[in-house]
Amino acid sequence: MQRREFSVSAAALAAASAGAWTLPAQAQGAPRAGTDYLVLDKRAAVEAPDGKIEVVEFFWYSCVHCNRFEPALEEWIKKAPKDVVVRRVPIAFRPDFEPQQRLYYVLETMNKVEELQKKVFHAIHVEKQILNTPELIAAWVEKQGIDKAKFTELYNSFSVATKARKATQLQDAYKVDGVPALGIAGRFYTSGSLAQTMERALQVTDYLVGQVRKG
Repeated sequence: MQRREFSVSAAALAAASAGAWTLPAQAQGAPRAGTDYLVLDKRAAVEAPDGKIEVVEFFWYSCVHCNRFEPALEEWIKKAPKDVVVRRVPIAFRPDFEPQQRLYYVLETMNKVEELQKKVFHAIHVEKQILNTPELIAAWVEKQGIDKAKFTELYNSFSVATKARKATQLQDAYKVDGVPALGIAGRFYTSGSLAQTMERALQVTDYLVGQVRKG
């Protein structure tokens, strides 16, 4: 889902961008800079410790392609080498995306991402629930067995607000133009638009992780 498409209606967006997931993969071969991935002009900040290679997944809960990509990403994470650290970063192309950013970081703070990440996607894309305001999100979270008062306290906390702000800064540092997308080691960026499919974007990520490992 490209950044420019976020200004159109949800129905038009789904129709306009549906093909982005199903484009045929490019002929196999070594990924090429400028075609399959981009090299950042200035390195982005990483949180991975020394000796680890950070892979960032940029996503938006309401993005249909992020929802479709989630199972493939989870399988890739399970098979990732031990020196690879995956970090999820919710994007905010517009101010009204921030509630879902904060939702993710509250779940992270409460160690509930693994339990509820799939459920958030399912609620939005299968159950067609609207989760785009603090009130709607808090009501949904309460139904998942989480204390609403505690959730709201964390949602409004300085630490969660700071994480959301840093997520947007990282999104800008990588020059994210659509989601889902992947950032590698603060140095490289790839996406379904560049690699033609998100499946191949994961293959490009494997290649770039290997390049980083070689130094």
